[in-house]
Amino acid sequence: AGPEVENAALQHPAVAECAVVGAPDSDRGTVVKAFIVLKQGYEGSDDLTQDIQTFIKGAIAPYKYPRQIAYIDSLPKTQTGKLQRYKLKE
Repeated sequence: AGPEVENAALQHPAVAECAVVGAPDSDRGTVVKAFIVLKQGYEGSDDLTQDIQTFIKGAIAPYKYPRQIAYIDSLPKTQTGKLQRYKLKE
């Protein structure tokens, strides 16, 4: 449920944009991975990652939270603004 996780993440005060994809995992097969663009004044860190994960667990079913979070400067989009998820999976 990518959009559900994305919407929950966007409610966090540090998150400007978010995209969620399935990422390969040796233990689980596939896990939820969130690519997050932070708002100005925030910097990615282990503490922020844990805070965002805890925040999402409180907003939706806890098992849906992103097990991996990557901080990026911008999400890949087409010229019309549509998110290019396939680029995030690469």
